Amino acid sequence: MSDALKHECGIALIRLLKPLEFYKEKYGTAFYGIQKMYLLMEKQHNRGQDGAGFASIKLDVEPGERYISRVRSNHAQPIQDVFAQINDRINEEMAAHPEYADDVALQKHKIPYLGELFLGHVRYGTFGKNSIESVHPFLRQNNWMHRNLILAGNFNMTNVKELFQSLVELGQHPKEMADTVTVMEKIGHFLDDEVTDLYQECKNEGLTKREASPVIAERLDVAKILTRASKNLDGGYAMAGLLGHGDSFVFRDPAGIRPAYFYQDDEIVVVASERPVIQTVFNVPFDKVQEIEPGNALIIKKNGTISMKEILPPTVKKACSFERIYFSRGSDAEIYQERKTLGRLILPAVLKSIDQDTDNTVFSYIPNTAETSFYGLVEAAQDFLNQRKNNYILQNRNTLTKESLQELLSVKIRTEKVAIKDAKLRTFITEDSSRDDLVAHVYDVTYGVIKPTDNLVIIDDSIVRGTTLKMSIIKMMDRLNPKRIVVVSSAPQIRYPDCYGIDMAKLEGLVAFKAALELLKERNLYHIVDEVYAKCKAQENFKDSEVVNYVTAIYAPFEPQEVSDKIAEMLSSPEIKAEVKIIFQTVEDLHVACPKNLGDWYFTGDYPTPGGNRVVNRAFMNFYEGKDARAY
Repeated sequence: MSDALKHECGIALIRLLKPLEFYKEKYGTAFYGIQKMYLLMEKQHNRGQDGAGFASIKLDVEPGERYISRVRSNHAQPIQDVFAQINDRINEEMAAHPEYADDVALQKHKIPYLGELFLGHVRYGTFGKNSIESVHPFLRQNNWMHRNLILAGNFNMTNVKELFQSLVELGQHPKEMADTVTVMEKIGHFLDDEVTDLYQECKNEGLTKREASPVIAERLDVAKILTRASKNLDGGYAMAGLLGHGDSFVFRDPAGIRPAYFYQDDEIVVVASERPVIQTVFNVPFDKVQEIEPGNALIIKKNGTISMKEILPPTVKKACSFERIYFSRGSDAEIYQERKTLGRLILPAVLKSIDQDTDNTVFSYIPNTAETSFYGLVEAAQDFLNQRKNNYILQNRNTLTKESLQELLSVKIRTEKVAIKDAKLRTFITEDSSRDDLVAHVYDVTYGVIKPTDNLVIIDDSIVRGTTLKMSIIKMMDRLNPKRIVVVSSAPQIRYPDCYGIDMAKLEGLVAFKAALELLKERNLYHIVDEVYAKCKAQENFKDSEVVNYVTAIYAPFEPQEVSDKIAEMLSSPEIKAEVKIIFQTVEDLHVACPKNLGDWYFTGDYPTPGGNRVVNRAFMNFYEGKDARAY
């Protein structure tokens, strides 16, 4: 993705099912869990580099002993900073107390961060301050062990204001209106309720307060708490929580918007946002890593009992397609093939744009995340060329000579690495003209590989705002003097904002929306903009379930290719000598390529939750009213 976008976050959870002595004996260290957490988080650094956090819980400690440890960082390299702090503290303790070296029991009781239950998080902030207070995991503290709640998640809620207000109505005083805080306090409220009810139950059975505490922990119904707390949640989420006494859970939204995978054996339970992360860190095969089903929670009780419980009824599965196109690591076996298929499926449109002339076309990609789609595109192009050669041989088999056959077979699909991203340039100059010049040099080009008679086809994984394309990529490609520049997006046109985890909150930033507005002006259809605004305004106070996405009417008069052509015109400029064309994937082919991730609301406006329709209408009203504000 050549435009800078904030990504989704990543979560990691580990529960050790054996005593720490087992890991010391089998793996040579009682710090096995901490080491694996580092790897799980590092292997998910693609999902967040604004901050990282780690929390651990020790099971079965005596009163007065610290059993929760947490460390967070918003440094430039937050994962490394978190584990440097952990390692420094562990090394200090081990150096000061040589007697800890072979005594796992002493290590557990005396050394922080060592425990049986671990939670990690890597964060990209979609908006708001990147302060340390915004970094997960969040902690809700209490002197009652089982009322302590640690929460981390990959989520955005569309109805934070409503959730905040519901807490106020419960008599709470939340410290801020942020989705993580409101969700944690909502879970915390029903956790408190459940503990209170169980204490009364124990009291009625004649147990003392001290006797009641472990009984409450054993009887605590995590699924019941989550069901009560999640009733009004609207958004995409995969959230992980730890309770102070040792229960833990990972809960996924009913539409499966945000991903979560798990693996379990007799030694360990592990959860992460991506399947290949677990495969790599624990060396397990693809089919042993399972997906947490939408609307379900994986619940691990303190006694090691593992269960999958339905918390909310699953809706139509709308797993985020951007996971497959861009966000998740391409090392996943399914994602790798899906990205190649995206490249393959777009070849017919590419061939049309270059008049079937593969001989005078160079294929390349930008940025590196588009490399896999590029392989699929080139393989399809090679198949096309081979078929052309076969047809020629069959048609001319009686007149072919050794020389002409050799000449025919020597023709290949031409591929080059034509764009190289430079080290990140700092835009320390504030004047727009100077900043533009800096942006224009984000990429370097490879000179001498393009002829003036060549088409240059560049595949990108998606085109969102088009800023980098216009200010940098197209200008740099034009320096190579191609006849035609064809920019290919392996994703469809991004027409609508996202409200479930990606930083696309404003309509006016999307180049497809700008292109549609230009077409409306040119064809004297701009009255549609006023009509859409009136309809959005009329349902401003409707319940979310009653709201309709009227913004789709902005695009309705135009075929997708008309919008693509207008985008190409807008992203070119008078000084560009080459003809510029832009091709987008079709939504239909996206679904063919990524059949398990059908969440396509940014392309189609088909939002998977009612809150999405409210958000897109609010985004349109903000645009119309000239408000520079987020829609949720």
